[in-house]
Amino acid sequence: MPRNLEEVAKLAGVSTSTVSRVLNNVSVVKTSTRTRVLKAVAQLNYHPNLHARTLAGGKSRTIGMIASNMENPFFFDVFKALEAHAQASGYEVVVANTDYDPQHLVSSIRLMIGRRVAGLAVVVSEMDQELIQELAQSQIPCVFYDVGSARRNITNIRVDYRKGVERIVEYLYDLGHRSLAFIGHHSGLGPTSERERAFVASVSRHGSDVEWRTVVDRDGLDGGRNATRELLDGGFQPSAIICVNDFMAVGVLRELRERGLSVPGDVSVTGFDNIKLSEYSAPPLTTAHIPRAKIGELAFTALMQNEETVLPAGREVVIEPELVLRGSTGPAGRGAARKKVS
Repeated sequence: MPRNLEEVAKLAGVSTSTVSRVLNNVSVVKTSTRTRVLKAVAQLNYHPNLHARTLAGGKSRTIGMIASNMENPFFFDVFKALEAHAQASGYEVVVANTDYDPQHLVSSIRLMIGRRVAGLAVVVSEMDQELIQELAQSQIPCVFYDVGSARRNITNIRVDYRKGVERIVEYLYDLGHRSLAFIGHHSGLGPTSERERAFVASVSRHGSDVEWRTVVDRDGLDGGRNATRELLDGGFQPSAIICVNDFMAVGVLRELRERGLSVPGDVSVTGFDNIKLSEYSAPPLTTAHIPRAKIGELAFTALMQNEETVLPAGREVVIEPELVLRGSTGPAGRGAARKKVS
């Protein structure tokens, strides 16, 4: 049988407004009173109607997050961190997955605005200026990851992909690699194309000393595998493959293994992101570390605009990736990959 606020108040011996303050996590309620109310809530198995409370003019306790690909552990890691901080503060997180579809992003953002979320974390690669302007006009506290620019109600968290990719290229070059390939996805989207452009700029600085190719497919294990097939079947013989992320890199490792190529003996492989899977791949991936838990924490902090906020809206935060060396990279071989691929 559904319970209501009045029953909780009666059992706890307090007013309905006190119950509301406890459920809304307002700190002015005495600890003993809060304990009594929460005990009554548990005893009656009371579940507040958060949507109705918002419609009635109360403060929303829901945060929205929109991600490009929740299948990729990178996005899920950011979500887990955001949700952990939200739950600790009495908020829930509602997630929408766009699968890199710009139209899906438009509908997801408008649905979030319609839900009157307390804040919105937009962790996507597909974004245009009209949507940014729409969110700026909504006055909803927002956090963008890698897209858009900071506004009065928008905080931007960026990763210096260029520096991360440059470090990987130079590391491989120092190991003697002169035949490099880049495997990416959605090359028309800002954050992913930035990594590809950084690769092209880095290898181009070495002039004719380095041969290189780029191949794109969809974001995922199959995408990495398919891109590797296209690369090798096209006749290019890389001594090292740089991947846009770890998720695709695992697919690359699978295809190389099935072709009888050893990593790193024949081909070195690097990822990007340092998701947990990169530690357990065979061999473990050399990659660039992006602190997903920190990003989730920063996003939540920015969305909670109050006197305790340490990351105010309208600010841009730049994160510099750190190179993580593991077993998937080594000195360039002596033509073993060329013999097997050709």
